Amino acid sequence: MAEDLLKSLANLDEMLKGMEKEKLLDPHEGTPEQLEEECPYCIKNGSYVHVAEDGMKAWLFLYPPREGKEKYDRDLIMQFLTENKVLKGYHTSNIAAIAKKGVYGREILVAQGTEPIEGKNGYYEFFFDTSDKRKPAIREDGTVDYSSMSSLTNVQEGSLIAIYHHAINCKNGFDVTGKEIQTKASRDLPALRGRGITNDKNPDEYYATVSGKIDYVDGHIDIKNVHEIQGDVDLTTGKVEFFGDIHIKGNVGTGVVVRASRNVVIDGVVEAAEVYAGGDIVLARGIQGNQKGHIVARGNVSAEFIEHANVEAGGDIRSNSFINANVYAGNKVIAEGKNGLILGGSVRGLRGVSAVNIGNDVETKTFVASGYSEEDYNRYVESFQKETDSQKALSELVEKMTEIVRQKRLGKDINSDSTDKLLMALNEKKDELFEALDKAKKEKELLAEIIEKGKGSVILANEKIFRGVTICVEGTKMPVPNNTSFMRYKNEAGRIVTSVIVVN
Repeated sequence: MAEDLLKSLANLDEMLKGMEKEKLLDPHEGTPEQLEEECPYCIKNGSYVHVAEDGMKAWLFLYPPREGKEKYDRDLIMQFLTENKVLKGYHTSNIAAIAKKGVYGREILVAQGTEPIEGKNGYYEFFFDTSDKRKPAIREDGTVDYSSMSSLTNVQEGSLIAIYHHAINCKNGFDVTGKEIQTKASRDLPALRGRGITNDKNPDEYYATVSGKIDYVDGHIDIKNVHEIQGDVDLTTGKVEFFGDIHIKGNVGTGVVVRASRNVVIDGVVEAAEVYAGGDIVLARGIQGNQKGHIVARGNVSAEFIEHANVEAGGDIRSNSFINANVYAGNKVIAEGKNGLILGGSVRGLRGVSAVNIGNDVETKTFVASGYSEEDYNRYVESFQKETDSQKALSELVEKMTEIVRQKRLGKDINSDSTDKLLMALNEKKDELFEALDKAKKEKELLAEIIEKGKGSVILANEKIFRGVTICVEGTKMPVPNNTSFMRYKNEAGRIVTSVIVVN
């Protein structure tokens, strides 16, 4: 019985295999005779086209033609490929070989798509450091390394500055079904602009025409002369003044005056000296000013430490520590790094102050302010009143002078000489009032700008703040009552509002 069952299963298996073979050889309904009448060279009998999933390749498998039938020609193969939606990228030599040699029973590559060519935007290859050195590096111990902020990158006259590499045009591809594969178009960059460079010899190569400091910002190159001093500067050197950048690679001693129309970088320690810059000032080792050092910059000031010195900046003032310093920033004061300390002295940032720690356990008196001061507001009110008073006095004076001149023209002037002297005196007074009005107006506008700029400023103690610290926000003062942490101070409707900084 078991043997009969196994035999029956074997027969069934053979029958099933025969059905599959029949289906492969003749996928259409109907007898082979009927099929032959429809297509005497029926290429579909057991033959197929295999298209890759990504549509980039197609293979043809041909089952041998029936006995006595001619082999498949090129036209019939192309017709079969078209019916199976293989429309492009034909491998004509393979198709010709299949037809000529009668290659059957294996897949042959008959079509292949074309991959798109990705375009590449044009770009400049620079031969100088273009990195942004306006931000300091953070050391492993968490302190901030301001020596990394030297913005001086020097080039020599005639040196190669940049080479332009043109964009590589893109090209769309297609798959074997004829579907287009699109790619993103590429673009060229505009020519470099600036001073101290030329590309006369080759429009794609830029050379320096002068030696000096090179700056690159948004496609604009500027090469300017830099005055470098290799060692220390002391009173024997005298004043250091330069219309451009100054780079002092040593220390700056007490009594020295340094002036630059652009940036100043000092690698060593600054003592009780005066440093002025029309741009930024970077003190890689900081300043110990003995209460006489004075640092003034229209741009930003960055220093390893600022101790016992007066520092003013139109932008930010940044340091690891501010110790007993008198500091004013037209933007922000930032005590950063691992400890980020403000201790003693007076610190004001018009747009805000941020520190890790403010004050200490022994309650050293420390004043930290943001926004406009009470003095700024009072001066604004005074200048507004001065402007009003000057306008009123000037109006009355002009009216008086107009009446005198009118009487004189009507012949009602009894003492002409006396009248002329009076008019001369009144005219001088008029000029004085005009000057006073102009001064009051300018002062009012400047103070109005300061007040507006300081609105919304905050003071941040990102870790600790201690008793002994006095906070002032937009003219409102508040002594810190207790040692606390993670505090934000802001002025709302004339009073200081505190909130806790959320630490993620």
